[in-house]
Amino acid sequence: MKKSTKWIVGIIVVVVIVIAGFFSFGGSLSGKQKAQTVTVGRVAPSKGDEAVWSTVAKQAKDKYNITIKYKDFTDYVQPNKAVQNGEIDLNSFQTKQYLDVWNAAHKDSTLTSIGYSITAPLRLYSHKVTNVKDLKKGATIVIDNDAANQGRSLKLLQSAGLIKLNNSVTTPTPSDITSNPKHFKITPIDANQTARQLDDVDAAIVNGGFAMADHVNIKYSIFKEPLNKTNKQYFNVIVATKKNQNKQAYKDVIKAYQTKAVKNQIKKSYGELEQPAWDIKF
Repeated sequence: MKKSTKWIVGIIVVVVIVIAGFFSFGGSLSGKQKAQTVTVGRVAPSKGDEAVWSTVAKQAKDKYNITIKYKDFTDYVQPNKAVQNGEIDLNSFQTKQYLDVWNAAHKDSTLTSIGYSITAPLRLYSHKVTNVKDLKKGATIVIDNDAANQGRSLKLLQSAGLIKLNNSVTTPTPSDITSNPKHFKITPIDANQTARQLDDVDAAIVNGGFAMADHVNIKYSIFKEPLNKTNKQYFNVIVATKKNQNKQAYKDVIKAYQTKAVKNQIKKSYGELEQPAWDIKF
């Protein structure tokens, strides 16, 4: 009887081990996600951008079996058109405010934010002076010429105490300047040209991405955009179409971006120019 009992117990143990092994093996297979590819549009990526996205790509591949590919652009118009027409899946270059202005200007647009990436406070740079108070009467200041960033640039000049604006206007233009006591010549130009004008003008407002791409030294910054709740609209977002915003692969790209590894790489790549936006508290 004892022998028979031992034999039965032995069989049960073997069966349990086999079943456990089966479920363990099956669990690892069922847990492996289907391989997918997501194409992301970027604008004039710097070496820092490349390093950050390389880290994102590794997180996406290791955790979600997603391969990230890129299509790079040189302006702020084509990346949104490319997402809208399905040429690419996502883009990552614009602020929430820029997206809102874009959608208002393009009635057929179905673009929407699906997550924060970085914040890159605008800075006023100068090769001529080291303090905004030292800008002379009639000094030329170049700013971005697209509607969203032009308004943002003018608000920065107001924060710096250089001009006053009609604050009832959400997205101001130079015509909304109500006070310009030193008669600054505020000249809108293409964003990708602002940094390149620093030797020829008195000051320039340069987007963080272009400052990085054109190797603008932060020591030439004479004023920085305040980081507060009002300016949260200027945090950068990753964008999809409303139709596709809930695709799991896109959500997983956001998860891959918003990780500690990427946060550390952002700090390493950009220093003071940019910082992670997804966990900033006010």
